[in-house]
Amino acid sequence: MLQVQRTLILGSTSRYRRELLARLRIPFDVVSPDVDETPLTGETPQALATRLSLAKAQAVAALHPDAVVIGSDQVADLHGEPLGKPGTHERAVLQLQRMRGQTVVFQTAVSVVCRAQHFEQTELAQIKVRFRDLSDAEIEAYLRAEEPYDCAGSAKSEGLGIALLDAIDNDDPTALIGLPMIRTARLLRAAGIDLLGTMQP
Repeated sequence: MLQVQRTLILGSTSRYRRELLARLRIPFDVVSPDVDETPLTGETPQALATRLSLAKAQAVAALHPDAVVIGSDQVADLHGEPLGKPGTHERAVLQLQRMRGQTVVFQTAVSVVCRAQHFEQTELAQIKVRFRDLSDAEIEAYLRAEEPYDCAGSAKSEGLGIALLDAIDNDDPTALIGLPMIRTARLLRAAGIDLLGTMQP
């Protein structure tokens, strides 16, 4: 089993994941993973999220073999088609126009890797989100207000984006924000980290 002194690293530059992991009140470092996120030919959104999550954790773990590394990835799944981060206003408009009135599955994977302990596990959370039949004016107003261009699916459910939705169905409440914390905590415990014993006041 790992000792609690082992360094914990979040292999992600996402501020959303950083804020979520901070909820556990244990110290961690942040390292940007060097991973090509281009989907493979014919790769499903589920497979893409799972592969990239593990690849991010492995990339950082290769540089920090004694650390416990968390990697994560999220892909919006529209009837089997992966939708990534829009990056621009124009792409975000197109994404939300395609998703209005539809049920989108957000595939959110989390991986924990520690090379020194030969530990490597991945879990996937699937969040079903039903979007309202949004008007073009609603889409434009939302995007101008929140600018969610760094979010898969062009919406922040933890913010104003909740007004775009009819329903959310999932078993891990933070998964839609970008890091499924129930699964993350489970994997960290499996890696030997005593979460309740390492909290900071």
